Amino acid sequence: MNTGTKQSAKARLGPLEQRFLSYAQLKNLSPVRFGQLRRVLELTADQERKLLSRLARGGTIVRLKRGVYLVPPRLPLGGVWNPGETVILRELMRACDNGRCQFCGWPVFNRYGFTEQVPARISVYNNRIYGPRVIAGREFTFIKVAERRLGGTEKSRTPGGEESLMPTRARALVDAVVDWSRFGTLPEAFGWIRDSIDEDPSLAAGIADAAARFGNQGAIRRIGYLLDRGELPKAARDRLRRKLRSAKSIIPLVPSRPARGPVNPDWGVIENE
Repeated sequence: MNTGTKQSAKARLGPLEQRFLSYAQLKNLSPVRFGQLRRVLELTADQERKLLSRLARGGTIVRLKRGVYLVPPRLPLGGVWNPGETVILRELMRACDNGRCQFCGWPVFNRYGFTEQVPARISVYNNRIYGPRVIAGREFTFIKVAERRLGGTEKSRTPGGEESLMPTRARALVDAVVDWSRFGTLPEAFGWIRDSIDEDPSLAAGIADAAARFGNQGAIRRIGYLLDRGELPKAARDRLRRKLRSAKSIIPLVPSRPARGPVNPDWGVIENE
């Protein structure tokens, strides 16, 4: 049954497409850049452009970005390749001057059970590109951040067995406070933090550490206030306090609500939750 499927898929490819795939797979070339195989296959630039376009439109190869295509290690069943997002991101970052990236946002919040919401887009922090892109039928939102904002990850395996870097639980919670306006996660994220610490009190120190490393001033204030109310360990509290530039100005705990309520002088936060 599978043999027949492979044969029918191969039969749908023309001689030039078969030559391209055979050579790229034989030489283990992936990704392939526009112009890379032109001389080997004796093509003009126009012929090569049309060849790559046909293969990408048919789903046999994946267009990572302009002029860069991901080629499957073998002809996929049915002729359509469906690489996982981990493979796509790894190869895309390699093609972007060996950039770095990590998952973030609602896919991560769902993974940790903070929400049952299943997002349509895959959010990615990285240090190379920004904006929405559709790659291999998947919708990505690339969020370009400074190099120092990348990290706080651990190795994880996807359902397909691919290894990827996922934010730790502590880092994910900090992201929900840092990027609240992008993800729409406040005040819900405060509940996630409280529930997580109730389940594992030792996580408070990890959240404080992640906030100190990756948080902005607003996140440090809000997280410091939140953790301090749960008797934050002195060492973790001191680390956050050292990162706090000043508590003289004040900010609301929940930015989307009216800034009314008592002021916490230690963290410069209006208690408006």
